[in-house]
Formats: sequence, structure tokens, C-alpha cells
Amino acid sequence: MDIQDISVVIPAYNEQSAIYNVITDVKKILDKSNIKGEIIVVDDGSSDKTSISAKQAGAKVLSNNRNLGYGASLKKGIFFAKNDCIVIIDADGTYPADKIPEFIETLKTADMVVGARTGKNVNMPFLRKLPKLMLRKFAGYLTGETIPDLNSGLRAFRRSLVESYINILPDKFSFTTTITVALLYDNYNVVYIPIDYLKRKDSSKIVPWNFFEFIILILRLSMLFNPLKIFLPLAFWSFFIGCVKFVFDFMFVYKQAGGFTFDLLTQKVISSTTIILWLAGLQIALIGMVADALIRKIGGKKSYRRIDGD
Repeated sequence: MDIQDISVVIPAYNEQSAIYNVITDVKKILDKSNIKGEIIVVDDGSSDKTSISAKQAGAKVLSNNRNLGYGASLKKGIFFAKNDCIVIIDADGTYPADKIPEFIETLKTADMVVGARTGKNVNMPFLRKLPKLMLRKFAGYLTGETIPDLNSGLRAFRRSLVESYINILPDKFSFTTTITVALLYDNYNVVYIPIDYLKRKDSSKIVPWNFFEFIILILRLSMLFNPLKIFLPLAFWSFFIGCVKFVFDFMFVYKQAGGFTFDLLTQKVISSTTIILWLAGLQIALIGMVADALIRKIGGKKSYRRIDGD
């Protein structure tokens, strides 16, 4: 894919202290690499001077009347971007802008390039690392792919590709998680480049309960793209537990009847709990197969990957 110009979209909410340096760093990198492009800052209803600082740094500023969310700001910036090649980066100065040229070059043979925070200098609190690890493992199971970084805020992609998913992209922090899982489900070529992650100057905008929102989000995405990944394990365990319960039922009746006697044939061997578990497993499996058939019928899955040079 030939890339002429790029649009750098920076969502910002109360980032007065860092936004100016982020924009100037991006401009220097683009100029040094002879990359033409625009820098768009979406001020998400900030109560400080984020917009003023962004304009002083030379960026095009779009403003939300109120705080709509990280994803909503990204979608607005992408919508108003002039170019098909989009690079997003956070406004807090935690991501290395000098990686942008490498991202753009890699995007020529990829569908999306993600900055994986696995470099030598990664400043992330342990209380954030553990939930992120759990989310990555869970998302990896659902997609069948290894995901070094699920929700990195530094990435490059084609606007035309992301716009095809715009109806499922949320307005909050889970925007990046959604587009990662969606593209992996649909077998697009997602490339990860290791990056450093610098320490924030202020507190993070992500709160602990966002973890549960991410879990619900991934479950919703699995229902949308690959419901069998959820339904079949549930059906298996329901049927398996029913089988275990049947063994206990049989042993109990066998002991009461005194072995393999005629009385054993007249006893109620299978309990109601066992039958319910078996039927529940069967129903869950059938629902999963129906859901999978529906998404295949409406074209919810693609069966191709990009080929280098396309």
C-alpha cells in the first residue's frame, strides 16, 4: 500500500501539561522523516487550557462540548481527517513519537500496526499490569492469536478499514481493545512493534472498574464474531458435570440395591439434577451453533488476510 500523507489524531482530556510537547515531538519526527501530514487534537471537554496549548503548538483542534469519551474523540478525529493513513497517539506523553515513521513503513504491508508496550523502559503500575495480562490472555483465547498489547494507544491503520467497524466501536476507553479484537477475529494482519512506555506526569484516566467493562466488551465481541468460543466450553462443562453427577447417582443406587440385582432395575438411577445439566449443555450448544450460523450468514467473518504488496 502506497502511503502519501498521514493524519495524526490525538484525543485529549485535561492534558494541558503534556499536549504541547507531544505535538511538537510529533511535528519534529514527521519533518525529520520527510513525512507530510496533519495533526488533529480532539479536546474532549477539557476544563483546563488543553485546546489553547494544542493550538499554540500548531495542531488543528476539534472540541467536544462535553466529555464524550476516548473512543468518541478518536472517531471524531478520524472522521475529520483528510488522509486514509491514520496514526493515533495519546496526549499524555507516555508513548514514543519517534516510532511513528516505523509504524507508517510497516503499515505498507499490514492492516494495523500496534505499539506493544514490551520495550526495555515500560513504566506501568503492577495493579494495571495484572488486569491487562488477564485481559490479553482471555482475548488471546477468544481470537486464537497471541496479543502482546491489547489496548495500546499508539497505532497506525487505514481509515477506510476502521470505518467498516464504526458501528461496533465504543465511545469509551475500549475503542482500541475493540478494534484489536475485531481485526484479529476477521483475520486481518495486525503487526506489533515493541515500544517503551514512559511514566505519566499526572494520574491515569483509567479507573479500576474499567477492567470489568473490558471483560464485558470482549464477551460481547466474542458473541459478535465467534460465539462458539463461549458457548461450546459452557456446554461441555455442563454436560461433563452432569456425567459426574450421574456417576454419583448410579453409585448411590447401586449401594442401596446391594449390587447388580433385580432391584437395581426398578430404582430411579438418573436424578433430576443430572437431566437438567445434560439438557442445559445441549441447549447451550444449540444456541451457540445458531448464533454462529447467523453471523456467518450476515457476513460477520472474513476469510482472508492481506498479502504483502497488495
